[in-house]
Order: sequence, then structure tokens, then C-alpha cells
Amino acid sequence: MIDKLSNLIKDIKKNKMIFSLDEAAIKQMMVLQLLSILGWNIYNINEVRPEYSLSGKRVDYSLCIENENKIFIEVKKPEEDLENHEGQLLNYAYEVGSIELALLTNGVTWWFYLPRLDVNWKQRKFYTIDIFQQQTDEIVSKFIDLISKENVVNGIAKQNAENIYRSYKKQNILKETLPKAWNIILTEPAEIFIELLRETTENICGYRPDIEGIEKFIAENKDRLIISTIPSGKFEPRVGPKEIILESYTGKSIIAFSFRNKQYKVHTWKDLLIQLVNVLYKLHSADFNKVLNLKGRKRPYFSYIEKDLRAPKKINNTNIFVETNLSANNIVRICHDLLKIFGYSKDALRIEAK
Repeated sequence: MIDKLSNLIKDIKKNKMIFSLDEAAIKQMMVLQLLSILGWNIYNINEVRPEYSLSGKRVDYSLCIENENKIFIEVKKPEEDLENHEGQLLNYAYEVGSIELALLTNGVTWWFYLPRLDVNWKQRKFYTIDIFQQQTDEIVSKFIDLISKENVVNGIAKQNAENIYRSYKKQNILKETLPKAWNIILTEPAEIFIELLRETTENICGYRPDIEGIEKFIAENKDRLIISTIPSGKFEPRVGPKEIILESYTGKSIIAFSFRNKQYKVHTWKDLLIQLVNVLYKLHSADFNKVLNLKGRKRPYFSYIEKDLRAPKKINNTNIFVETNLSANNIVRICHDLLKIFGYSKDALRIEAK
């Protein structure tokens, strides 16, 4: 198994044409070969279920043991941004209680998830494989550890995934805490830190500074030495460019809104969002799950999983919840994003506020 898998990974590394392949080619060239080498019978639809149907939606592959779904795999073409699809995959996986792992791949990058973790949906991703960036041995080892049929059957795959997640979580906690600890040392310098700085200065130049000199040095340079603990990155909505709201609704009360020449009386901004969502569901029920692609900086705006949201409200006649703990401006922006998803211009929505 190791040799065959190594040869497959090496062949893919050499094949730069992979970036021009479509989804079907990625499935045939890589995914099915990979599963076959890892012990899965790709010709047995009770073991490797293609286009697995779930409540009218489909997942590219479901890997099954004794007719029970264990792993979902969603495949995209290499040019696809995987972030646009992870929320939807995790919602699908969560609906099926037996799913232990979920994979999202474009052939080059593989994202691994523990879909039933009781954490924010973004934190359920615990490992990434990049075919062109990582060493072949490391890639082979992780594929075997996490999705070989033997390890899935005996439960070792899930244990391996949970061990990786715990290690990943520990590293993240340390990464977030170290700057805070450093800042505390600078703002409230302990005696051991001051003495270390005094001794190091003496070792370099032969003169030992007094404590007052050290404290003065720290105070004068504190602003340059303090590390920002605010994350530098931010997540934008995944459905195209973010709409710029030219008018601010902060401090204003909504009276009504009009959509498609019909007026709706509402009393709160939350009512605007809920009412518009329900109207859009009636008009676009067949593909309404596209709303799951709307995400904020840290959490989705729509989810099948109630605990993903701070103030969830269930949408009529669906299993989808919408976030309602939002500012007036955010609600208007999300309404404009919803209109874009279903092919309307933002002018289709008129808001009356005072």
C-alpha cells in the first residue's frame, strides 16, 4: 500500500496539468485511485457510494462500512476556492449522525474535518494536505492514518483524527497565549525578567544597569515591544464582492420594506431579515440551500446546526437557521447579498426607515 500510494503522489507532483483538469477528471485520476489503494472497493456501490443523495442534495462520495456512512468526500476542480464549499459539506455531514470524517478536496489541497465537534464550524477542520507543498512520506502517512479502509473499520482513523485535532488545538492555544504572556511580562515585569536583562547587559558591555534604568527602558520602549493580539486576517462573505452600504441605518427604526413591488410592514431590523428570507424561500425553495454560503468573519449567517449561531431563528418549512444577532447595517448588507444569490439587483429591495 505504501509503495503504491507513494508512486501515485509522486506522479501527481510531476503532473502540472492537474491545475487545468475539471472535477470529473480529478475524481478519476486521483480520488478513485487513492481510495482503491487505501483498500476501498470502488466498484462496490455499497462501500463507495458516488453522488450520495441526502435530502435532495448530493455529496460526491460516501465511504461506507457495513452499509453505514462513515466518511463524506466532496470534490472540486483545482481552481475552486474550497472555502466556498466547506460550510455546506459540514452541514451535510452533521445531518448524518454516523459520519466520522469529512473531506473537501480540489485534487491538490485536501481539508480534513471532524464534523460533529461541539465547536465553531471553522474549528472543525483539523488537518490539511497540500500535494505540492508537503513531503510524499508525510502525505502517504496521513492518508493511511485517516482514510484507509482498515483504519476506518477498526476505529483507528477516528482516533488518529482526534489526536491530531487535540495537538492542533494545543498549538493554537499556545500561539494565542504567548503574545499575551509576553505583553504581561512587559507591562508588569517580574523580578526574574529584570534580573535576566541586567545580567545579559552586563555580559555584553561589562556594566550592570540598575533596576530603575531597566524599568525606564521598558517603559520607553513598551509601545514598540507590545505584540498585537488582534487577528490580522478577516473573512468576507463568500458570494462575491462585499456590498458597500452607502446609507447607514445605525440608530434608525425600520417601518416597512418593499420587494418585487409588494410592501411588508415590519417593526424591527430582525423582522426585515426573517421576512425577506421567508419570501425568498417561497420563490426559490429548490435551490434555497445556497444561502449556506453566506458567512461572516467568524461564523456563518445560515446553518443547519442551531449552535453555530448566537441568536438562531428557524426559517419556515426548512431545517435551516438564520443568525439574527446583527446590527441594522449588517442585516441590510446580508439582505443585499441574498438578493444577489438569487439573481436580483439590490434595487429590488426598498427600505423605509426613520
